[in-house]
Amino acid sequence: MRSATTTASTLMSLLFSQMLALLLQLPAAASTVPDGRCPTKCGDVEIPYPFGIGAFGSNCSGERDHCIFNTTETGIGANCSLGGGFNLTCNAIESGLTKPFYYNLEVLNISLAMGQVRMLNYISSACYDPNYNNVTYSEWRLDMEGTPYRFSNVHNKFTAIGCDTLAYILDYHGSNISYQSGCVSICEDEGSIVNDSCSGMGCCQTSIPENLQYYDVVFSRSFNRSERCSYAVLLEADRFRFQTSYITTDQLRHINDDGRMPVVMDWAIGNETCEVGKRNPTSYACISDNSVCVDSTNGPGYLCKCSPGYQGNPYVSNSDGCQDINECNQQSNPCSHGAHCQNLPGNYSCDCPEGTHGDAYNGTCNPDQKLPLAVKVAIGGCSGVIILLLCLMCLYIVYQRRKLEEMKRKYFKQYGGHELEERMKLEKSLNKFKIFGSKELEKATNHFDDKNIVGRGGNGVVYKGVLENQDVVAIKKPKFINEDLKKQFGTEALILSNINHVNIVKLLGCCLEMEMPLLVYEFVQNGTLFHLLHENENRTTTFLDTRLRIAYESADALDYLHSKASPQIIHGDVKSSNILLDVDNTAKISDFGASKLIPKGKEQFATLLQFTYGYIDPESLVTYELTYKSDVYSFGVVLLELFTGKQAINFEESEEQRSLVSTFTMLENQNRVSEILDKQVKLEANIEFIHELTKLIKQCLKFKGEDRPTMKEVAEELNELRTLNQHPFVVQHNAEEMESLLSGLPNDNNVNSNTTFDIESRFIGRSNIQDWL
Repeated sequence: MRSATTTASTLMSLLFSQMLALLLQLPAAASTVPDGRCPTKCGDVEIPYPFGIGAFGSNCSGERDHCIFNTTETGIGANCSLGGGFNLTCNAIESGLTKPFYYNLEVLNISLAMGQVRMLNYISSACYDPNYNNVTYSEWRLDMEGTPYRFSNVHNKFTAIGCDTLAYILDYHGSNISYQSGCVSICEDEGSIVNDSCSGMGCCQTSIPENLQYYDVVFSRSFNRSERCSYAVLLEADRFRFQTSYITTDQLRHINDDGRMPVVMDWAIGNETCEVGKRNPTSYACISDNSVCVDSTNGPGYLCKCSPGYQGNPYVSNSDGCQDINECNQQSNPCSHGAHCQNLPGNYSCDCPEGTHGDAYNGTCNPDQKLPLAVKVAIGGCSGVIILLLCLMCLYIVYQRRKLEEMKRKYFKQYGGHELEERMKLEKSLNKFKIFGSKELEKATNHFDDKNIVGRGGNGVVYKGVLENQDVVAIKKPKFINEDLKKQFGTEALILSNINHVNIVKLLGCCLEMEMPLLVYEFVQNGTLFHLLHENENRTTTFLDTRLRIAYESADALDYLHSKASPQIIHGDVKSSNILLDVDNTAKISDFGASKLIPKGKEQFATLLQFTYGYIDPESLVTYELTYKSDVYSFGVVLLELFTGKQAINFEESEEQRSLVSTFTMLENQNRVSEILDKQVKLEANIEFIHELTKLIKQCLKFKGEDRPTMKEVAEELNELRTLNQHPFVVQHNAEEMESLLSGLPNDNNVNSNTTFDIESRFIGRSNIQDWL
């Protein structure tokens, strides 16, 4: 302790030194059960567990403020507290009165709910003696380190009283000051001091930090050289009322017998959090049922509290523990007047009596209005009608669901679903073909929302779908189907799924539970050749080599369908929008096998023509039948698109130039083919390449199918063109030179090719397909 001139201050230092020595010898706190003989009250103060009274009057020196509890006592009080700083003594004061003490600090009251103890704290003083012209200092220090107690930073304030007073509050960690604060109290004259005011005139206050367990009071030696006593103390601010008599008299030196003021101590169990404490059941203090643990808000440790709706002591497990609060028996009934209160475990409920209605908690219960008989009959009748309608609605929903399931079974059987299942069992190890349910594909496409449409064609609509396993697929919904193939549809789809070519989109499965069966393909993410050529928003250059590779890959895939697939397949709808491109611009033929779906006849062909302007084989317009050479003609149009960059049909052009085939024919007849070529092709290609390419396209576009090459021959020619384009010894020409050279090419057009283009031109000029047919 710093310099103190009183016997009491020396005694305080000695007591707390002994206290710390004893605490170091105590074992870790354990969740013990208090002895049944333990006193629960000392004087007028309740002593709830984990606090407890030690052996009454043991080990006292005779002086009131020097009575220390002996922790090795095994008599009454041995198990009365949780141990350590929770041990209290019950001392006799006078005339049979007893009061509880924590060492020499009197305990005023204990709160389990708040986790607080109120004690009486000694007041430090500095008094001037004019006779000897000196100041007598009585400066107290209070050390709670190593105990469960901390000075409450919420309820306490360091307070200095006097005129010409400067007092400090200090906290030491070892020999270093870890915290220092203070306040100055002055007064011009006694008339300037006001009761209940502590703002610097005769009285000042300052706050303290959290987790403070030690403090030392020091008065400035340069103040108070000619006045009365100055005082300083850490006290409970809310209950302190400053009086002018504290300065004009020595009242404070005798308040609460010998100069003490209430101080609030926060306390907690141990130094662990709730989470850590619960891991050790033997020492965990919250042992009562319906209790909860909360971490201390002022330093380490935790507190126990009863759950909402319960009251009692959460630190014990017997009948004194947390018990249900019967809110209904409380003087202030929580329910509204006249309402029925029912107690529940940890809660309660309020109900209006029978025959009344209203808010039983915060309002009133009003008598029910009695309705006339006619109104009751009307309400009953309406209720009956509503119930009947609901029942009918439920029956209708059940009927519709059954009808839908029956339709699904009908379609499944109609499209050869059972035959497909049998075939799949036989080919189980060879095929990963899947039969999808209609619900699965409806969910994948958000009920076939138009927003998920990624393509439209003469055969149907293609949707993008996301399956439950997050696989992205393309789902084709045909517009019509060949009646002769209905029973074989599932089997035909299974056969198509066996097509395995790197440049053909893989058929993954089908759905046979809808009016029009669905085909499920792998999804190719980079769009179509049509998009690359005509809807390229980034204006990226498509080099000649890329165009040749796409053309060759597409031709090779069509050749595979024509001659190598088992059975051989006519694509039936070759166009740039049915040539998909992956991220590397590798071509993949999609929508193959369309010819199998298309019914024979003029009317169905008219529907197909609406989506194949510029691509349709003119010979098929006469026969209403697609052949292998129909694919060759359509592919010739695709080649024109690839190397001219123009659409097969452009309705913004004049009627004569609307068809790309007609335009090509006209320019080729005039030896002006270079005018229609894409500028990138003219920049990279040589004259020989242009001549061979033109020759190939003309052959593909011949009117008679028998005069056209096979897809195998087309693929071989394209492969030779790729070699020719890459030949290092071919002399390149600029665009002007090529124009001059191309004008001298021989013209080998024949009547059939001219007829083809004339028919195409007449067909495109018609606005009504049905009329033309």
